[in-house]
Amino acid sequence: MKPLYETTIINTGGRDGSVYSPDNIFNLDVAKPVALGGVVSGASNPEQLFAAGYSACFNSALEIQLDKGKVEYASSEVIATVALYPDKTDGGVKLGAKLEVTIEGVDQATAEEYAKKAHNYCPYSKALSGNVEVEITVK
Repeated sequence: MKPLYETTIINTGGRDGSVYSPDNIFNLDVAKPVALGGVVSGASNPEQLFAAGYSACFNSALEIQLDKGKVEYASSEVIATVALYPDKTDGGVKLGAKLEVTIEGVDQATAEEYAKKAHNYCPYSKALSGNVEVEITVK
């Protein structure tokens, strides 16, 4: 199957290194969070990068669904919180995600309906399905 879009990001140094695109348009230092034994720094971490991507992708899916349904709304916002949890099955860690969805200008029932449609449409949500617990709250 031919992809609609693809991108490549390279990491060197793991959690205490950098991530960058081959064309160097995207270039960030990454560091281990203090909670995981890192030191205070101005660098991002993989969980923040994942939360940024998931919130942007989910909000885009939400807006696509709202537009497809011809729903008039003022604005939408998605706050993604990504966490690491102990994984008792192998002694490692696993991801969890919480999405807080706000759609200004619609009633609660409409907001909940379209948040569900977005969750079913969003490529990140599809990738996580059955693998990562995702909690969605609609404000």
